[in-house]
Amino acid sequence: MAKITNIAVQMDHVSGIGIAGDSTFAMSLEAQARGYRLFHYTPDRLTMRDGRVFATVEPMELRDVKGDHFTLGAPQRVDLATMDVVLLRQDPPFDMAYITSTHLLERIHPKTLVVNDPAWVRNSPEKIFVTEFADLMPPTLITRDNDEIARFREEMGDIILKPLYGNGGAGVFHTTRDDRNFSSLLEMFHQVFREPFIAQAYLPDVRKGDKRIILVDGEPVGAINRVPAETDSRSNMHVGGRAEATELTPREREICARIGPALRARGFLLVGIDVIGDYMTEINVTSPTGLREVKRFGGADIAALLWDAIERKRA
Repeated sequence: MAKITNIAVQMDHVSGIGIAGDSTFAMSLEAQARGYRLFHYTPDRLTMRDGRVFATVEPMELRDVKGDHFTLGAPQRVDLATMDVVLLRQDPPFDMAYITSTHLLERIHPKTLVVNDPAWVRNSPEKIFVTEFADLMPPTLITRDNDEIARFREEMGDIILKPLYGNGGAGVFHTTRDDRNFSSLLEMFHQVFREPFIAQAYLPDVRKGDKRIILVDGEPVGAINRVPAETDSRSNMHVGGRAEATELTPREREICARIGPALRARGFLLVGIDVIGDYMTEINVTSPTGLREVKRFGGADIAALLWDAIERKRA
């Protein structure tokens, strides 16, 4: 087996994370517990020179202590090809900066294992990749054409309108067939977003929860249900959603079995899918979350399962 020693973590700065629910922190803690050396860097410290990829990294030690969760060592410039694993873990937006970092990391993968595979991350935007499984989704429209959106709303009644490359529930709107703000909402979307928008049929089952299911190497390993607040249509926990324990239904296991081979074929070791009722709405491959919540509610230690999979892949 190829020995793992050095792990570089490309992430938003460690000082700004909330450790109680941060999956990157959970993954890094597990790596540290296994004796791997951790190196921290932010995407702006990534450099390509004459075809080689460098980063200014800082040795990182972590503690599961709120307010005192990290120590960083002196910065050092390293060739990322000398690392055994790079965790690609900065949060979206999935913009040109994010895409550029995948092009750079692609130069060192797979000799240095990048998790998830940077080329497939780039080619699998969460709200577009999912459309490869159209029969598992609610009715979905991707367009900037106002007439198309108006026809879709007329057909569906209530719809969800959101940015194609958004994250964390930002810019997600529930609009009804008779909403008089609809034209103004479309005007705002055209002013703010250059890309097409995504509209989906509103699923009333969202009131019962938006389930995050975590898959490791294509296999479901845990789930958490996220229930929206009474005053919101969004279930994201940082906008007031409530996490609760859950089990997978037969339909959810069917969804996971259908998508598992495609995830493995793309080298996605860690994926989070969102399921409302009987429908999958997103496949999250950039920086999936939910690991700490699953464990907190008595589920699997997904960080440990992930590192088991990484060790197998390195072999």
